[in-house]
Amino acid sequence: MKKVLALIAALVVATLAFAGCGGSQSSSSSSSSAAQTSGTKTLKVGATAVPHAEILETAKPLLEKEGIKLDIVEFNDYVQPNLALNDKELDANFFQHDPYLQNFMEEHKEVKLVSAGGIHIEPMGIYSKKVKDLKDLKDGATISIPNDPTNGGRALLLLEKAGLLKLKDGVKEKATLQDIAENPKNFKFQEVEAAQVPRTLDDVDAAIINSNFAMQVQLAPTKDSLFIEDSTSPYVNIVAVRQGDENRPEIQALMKVLHSQEIKDFINNKYKGAVVPAF
Repeated sequence: MKKVLALIAALVVATLAFAGCGGSQSSSSSSSSAAQTSGTKTLKVGATAVPHAEILETAKPLLEKEGIKLDIVEFNDYVQPNLALNDKELDANFFQHDPYLQNFMEEHKEVKLVSAGGIHIEPMGIYSKKVKDLKDLKDGATISIPNDPTNGGRALLLLEKAGLLKLKDGVKEKATLQDIAENPKNFKFQEVEAAQVPRTLDDVDAAIINSNFAMQVQLAPTKDSLFIEDSTSPYVNIVAVRQGDENRPEIQALMKVLHSQEIKDFINNKYKGAVVPAF
């Protein structure tokens, strides 16, 4: 009799245990189903602060109407956003022009990114706290320029266009300091990470600064620069994504919003020529 009771008790415990496991699986399944049917998708985009993150902040409510939550991750350099995107820590990034991206991928063979489309141009300018006119730069003056290949070449092209030096024929945006053919005032050059160039202004005679970094230190490109790129600049800032993701519905929705009249009006009203829409 005792053996029979023990057997019945064991069967009851086993039945309750099985029911408990079944209840747990059902709860987990319901939770997963709810998450999948919530209807809101998240798009994580890396960007430098000005103007990229500001433009994306303006795009946020417009994208929410499409059922997409925009998560903006700010960076203060030009290397990590591409590495993070390639490693799938981001869905897209917005901080660079295509010449920089192409050069970056030449140097980082593992990175496979493409442009989803262009948004705006940030004219590069020449700034100085020492002179009010470029013709007043003294012989042997020091000029700081970005140290990455594409922005460095872009800076040298700008100096050539300003009449301060002459480059070898045909080098264009790939120009390096070794490609300077004529330097009549014997300028010296200090190569610095693009984000740090504004900090050199107190120590050099002139600095070539990307507009986004100029605005971060309260420099108004169209007012404070001594010379600036015009609207014919080929350096359009793009949204970059991993190869194959450019046709993702979420990316397409992002590009539609970034190419909207609302974003064009925001860029024109906010930056007043320091950032120029490219669409």
